[in-house]
Amino acid sequence: MLPADLKREQFSGYPPEARKLVTSDLAALQRLPLSFLPSLLREVIDYDFKFPAERKALERELANLSSLPAEETKEWFQGFAQIKISPQLEQFDWVNAPAQFVEQLSAYLWSTHQLDAFRVAALAYAERLRAAVPPEPPAIPRLGITVIGRGVTTPEEPLFQKLRPHGVYFSRVQPEKGLQQLLDAVAARAKAQPAAHGHWYIDGGQEAASDPAITCVSYHALEPARAALSSKIRVEIERPGMGPETLRTLLAEMRPADLGLDRGTDQTRSKKGDAVLDRFELKVLTEGSGTQIFSTTFAQWAAREALRRAQPLTLLVRFAPRQRQKPMNEMLSALTGAAELDPMGSLVDADFGAYYNWLNQQRLTGAEQSSFLVWFENHGEALAIGPAMPRGTESAAAADLRTVLSWMT
Repeated sequence: MLPADLKREQFSGYPPEARKLVTSDLAALQRLPLSFLPSLLREVIDYDFKFPAERKALERELANLSSLPAEETKEWFQGFAQIKISPQLEQFDWVNAPAQFVEQLSAYLWSTHQLDAFRVAALAYAERLRAAVPPEPPAIPRLGITVIGRGVTTPEEPLFQKLRPHGVYFSRVQPEKGLQQLLDAVAARAKAQPAAHGHWYIDGGQEAASDPAITCVSYHALEPARAALSSKIRVEIERPGMGPETLRTLLAEMRPADLGLDRGTDQTRSKKGDAVLDRFELKVLTEGSGTQIFSTTFAQWAAREALRRAQPLTLLVRFAPRQRQKPMNEMLSALTGAAELDPMGSLVDADFGAYYNWLNQQRLTGAEQSSFLVWFENHGEALAIGPAMPRGTESAAAADLRTVLSWMT
């Protein structure tokens, strides 16, 4: 089947909001090449489980496609139209399984030496879309906070080396009640500028108590889901003929209920029957490499995905000690028992993680007005980046974190 043959009833298996969205723009979709459309449907089919920022971006993209005249549509997609598709792919159920189609298309493009042509077409489309539908600025300047080094007394190397050229290094921060001050700052922003999934707290260990207005995700709270996933992986990899591609497909087909993540109203956490957050947590565990095993990897990947997808106004990420690296079977087994921790190695991970968090925040709109703070937990070292922070400088001023935050804006 080709896009021109699309009918409304073919989307009956889509979730309700996604079905409503895609059928309202059906005429525009019928004009798109098969080499492009399934990639768009892969996003549309998950519309009901996307964050507000993702929804708005998808709505604006579809509205733009609908507004393009037929001749202009041909111009936008001429690169994709030149991609040759096999009859087998044309017969694939790409409407109801767009993600699987895209996987098979990638392999086909590679085998037929069309991958470069596809990449050129994709980049050209992205540039046109960005010019026609520029991203909207944030309601308030973004604030990123990363807390590192829990359990470490003295670092073996100077901290924040990657970030020091971009802000002010503070050497005499007063650490008392530091984490609570940071959580209070996040809560204050969430109340001053309410936004669904707009203010986040990600913890690589046991989360501290936080305001219900903050979206909270933690490694500790997901322990049952991580254990369930590891158990399923151990069973599957022992099956004859099980390879990495088959395992990847199995993970991609999992649903929150498979790992006990469809918890309805959960009074122990800041989420209450949040299907969008359930899907986010599922994807962090099934798509991230090592997120089930290493708490530092979990915190880093969750932060990356939150910034990429939810584009939060505020993000606090707190790293915790991860288990010491061992053979894979031992690490998987340690999920259900006591693991040997590696605080110093975790500090190295987290220090780099803070740098990556800042880089990912800088990729969002309004980067020139955003602020970023990294703190060595329970110690006097911190680094602040922001419009009011002179780059590449140091300060010996004695101040608590609340005061440092006030200086950043």
